[in-house]
Amino acid sequence: MFSLPKNVTLIEVGPRDGLQNEKNSIPTEAKLSFIHALQQAGIQEMEVTSFVSPKWVPQMADSTVIMQQVVKKGRQFVLTPNAKGIATAKEAGAKSMAVFVGVSDTFNKKNINQTTAESVASLLPLIDQLKKDGYFVRACISTAFHCPYEGFIAPEKTLDLCRKFSDIGVDELSVADTDGMANPAASYSLFHSLKEQFPNVLITAHFHDTRKLGLANIYSALQAGIDRFDTSAGGLGGCPFAPGSTGNVATEDVLYLLESLQIDTGLDREAICRAVDIVAPYLSRPIDTAMYQLYKRKENVS
Repeated sequence: MFSLPKNVTLIEVGPRDGLQNEKNSIPTEAKLSFIHALQQAGIQEMEVTSFVSPKWVPQMADSTVIMQQVVKKGRQFVLTPNAKGIATAKEAGAKSMAVFVGVSDTFNKKNINQTTAESVASLLPLIDQLKKDGYFVRACISTAFHCPYEGFIAPEKTLDLCRKFSDIGVDELSVADTDGMANPAASYSLFHSLKEQFPNVLITAHFHDTRKLGLANIYSALQAGIDRFDTSAGGLGGCPFAPGSTGNVATEDVLYLLESLQIDTGLDREAICRAVDIVAPYLSRPIDTAMYQLYKRKENVS
């Protein structure tokens, strides 16, 4: 009989991964209110912004202001794709950096115009220096299961890429089902291998709910011993370089699953939904996650 973890950490990615591709411009004040409401709901680890070129990601043009004005609580990640992003993030006061690379060459080239090997070669010395300087580093591994251009990814390729980052000393590997093609069997198999091969690195599962298998994949990852998950309040998100992919698995829906399994997170599900209320009026699409819709129905009745 398998055993499930008694406690799980949810890393909230809504303010960064969730909003970066939103078509409507969201005011900085609304983003900060969203982040602070998520903190009030109990979130201790969160992607708050991204230090990328505003030419390519205009939604993140206020990253320095966000980092300077956000209430410092828990671990606050910022996405830093290159040396320039890292330098700007340091100047803004960031302490926890996230770098990213795709297992798939084609995806990586469409995303940052580099092959996977080129990305790794450029990132490893930057990570080495970050660790020497005392920063927390998370490596985000995209297309870990499937690539929209190359098809299914051999697990060995994902594990080999993760090993390169583990060897350089990253603190965490966030391993992503970027286009929502994973299934529960593949989820269990890959995350079981990751837990076995990298016992000294935090392993986090990052699922997109494109085909509505996000919760099933999380349950399988729980069985494999994973106790850290990236989730997005309101199911916000998607990837512009993965055609057809929808948002990340919703924080409030994952919370209900974990609550039903008597797994503690320290989070308030209704407070998460209230945080979504703050940003919902600015979005180009409605929030249709199960628990948010239930929350709104109850709110209307009362």
